[in-house]
Amino acid sequence: MAELEEEIARIAARFGEPRRVDALIRPFFDPVQRPDRFAEVCMVMRRRNGKVPLSIKTFYPRGAYRLPTGGIHHGERILDALRRETEEETGLETETKRFLAWITYRPVSAPDGAPLFHTFAFLLDEVGGRFHTSDLEEQIEEWIEVEPAALGDVADRLDRVASAPSKEIGGDWADWGHFRAVVHRVVHEELAR
Repeated sequence: MAELEEEIARIAARFGEPRRVDALIRPFFDPVQRPDRFAEVCMVMRRRNGKVPLSIKTFYPRGAYRLPTGGIHHGERILDALRRETEEETGLETETKRFLAWITYRPVSAPDGAPLFHTFAFLLDEVGGRFHTSDLEEQIEEWIEVEPAALGDVADRLDRVASAPSKEIGGDWADWGHFRAVVHRVVHEELAR
C-alpha cells in the first residue's frame, strides 16, 4: 500500500490532490474481485463540445450508461493504464487536466478490512484522434454524450438498477449499480466545485 500511496502522491503533485472517498459495497466478481487487476481508472473525457461520453455494454441492464473505466493490472502504473485504456476505449488523444478522485471500496461485512478495489478518476480534455472503440472484447453497444452536470442523474439511475443475478459480473446487478454510482456521484460533485 505504501508504494501505491507514493505513486498517488506523485500524480497528485502533477494533477491536483484527489478527493479521497471510502465506500462500502457488497462484493461481486467483475471487476471488483478479478485476480488480474487491483484497481481501475475512470476516464471523464471532456469532448470539444464540453460533453462527456458514457457507454453501455451489450449485457448491461437497459439504461445503465456509465463513464468508461479500465482495469489497472498488477505492476502497471496508474497513468500508463489511463493512457492505454483511453486509447482502447475511445481512440481519442487526450490531455490529463485533473486528478479528481481516489475511491477505495471495502466490503459492507468488513468495513475496517483491507480494500477490495480502487477507482482513480481523471478529468481529460480531448485534443485529437477519432472516437471509436478499438477493443471489441469490451462489448460496447452504444455511446452517448451528456453534460457533466447530468452525472448526478446518472449516479441516481445506476443506484436504482434492479436486483437480478448475473453470470457476466458474477453477482447481482443492484450491487454493481451501487458500486458504479459512487464514482459518478463523486465526479459530479467535484466538477461542480
